[in-house]
Parts: sequence; structure tokens; C-alpha cells
Amino acid sequence: MQLFSIEYISLVVGFLILLIGIWGILTRKNILKMVIGFSLFDTGTHIIIVALGYVRNKTAPILNQPDLQTDTAHKIVDPVPQALVLTAIVIGLGVTALMLVYAMKLHNEKKTLNIQNYKDLKW
Repeated sequence: MQLFSIEYISLVVGFLILLIGIWGILTRKNILKMVIGFSLFDTGTHIIIVALGYVRNKTAPILNQPDLQTDTAHKIVDPVPQALVLTAIVIGLGVTALMLVYAMKLHNEKKTLNIQNYKDLKW
């Protein structure tokens, strides 16, 4: 793997976004900033999975050309990482929407989004 190849750069960027998301979840006290941190964590995970599934000089598993139909296994990439990321994007969107609705309900009840003011949620 070359140092400045697209898969290496994607992997590094994915890890950086993932770490920024973890930092946002763990250090912020505002619920909306925590939701943004979760979204960054989710996006970083997706980029890492796609970067790991990328194979240089191979094509998508769409067999519409006659030259792809011979010796197919050596010419196409595994579609599972991309399918997994598409599923994870939908699930992440649903989880983010649920967190935002929960944050809105908390704000309507307590009139703040700072988790320091939610004493009844701590044990």
C-alpha cells in the first residue's frame, strides 16, 4: 500500500472523523453536540469500511460487458462492504432522527440541552 494512495488517505480520514466523533460524544455537555458527534462517528465508520473494501484496478460486480463475464472472480470487488455501508447509513439516519426527537422532548420539558441540568437521569 502506497502512502498517498486513495485507500490509505480514505482510511486515515475515516479514522480522524471517527476520533473527532468519539471526542464530541465524550466531552460535550450539549445533547445536540453529542448527536453531531455520533453522526461523525457513524460517518467515519462508513468511510473506513468502504476504504477497507476498495481494491485497486477492479470493477463493480455488474456484468454488463462481455469481457467481464470470463474470469469474473479476478476482475470484480466484493460488494458486501458497500452493501453493509448502505444499510448502516439507513440505520444511522434512523438512530440520529430518534436521538433528535428525544433531545427535542427533553428540551421541551427542561428548557435546556445541557446534560448537567438533567439530575433525574443520573443514578
